[in-house]
Amino acid sequence: MFLFENEAALVQDREDLLYVLKIRFGDIAPGIIEAVYNISELERLERLILVAANAPSLKVFLEELEADEKSFKLVGERFNPIDMINEGSIENG
Repeated sequence: MFLFENEAALVQDREDLLYVLKIRFGDIAPGIIEAVYNISELERLERLILVAANAPSLKVFLEELEADEKSFKLVGERFNPIDMINEGSIENG
């Protein structure tokens, strides 16, 4: 991948991540936005997009944002969308 293509992909993934966060959790604090813009690895951004789409809370997303950069699996009950319904985080119908 050419350098300009890589930079364009980074910009797009950062914007996508922030968009998913805003849709899921509302307004995003400036510190989170800054942390996202400081990420320069495409793989990490792509993983965090999946985390943002599946995390039941912003707290879980923030834990993953601060996790080791080598983390890549989304496992366990932390990412179970059914728990969100059972806990009342999502209104039924």
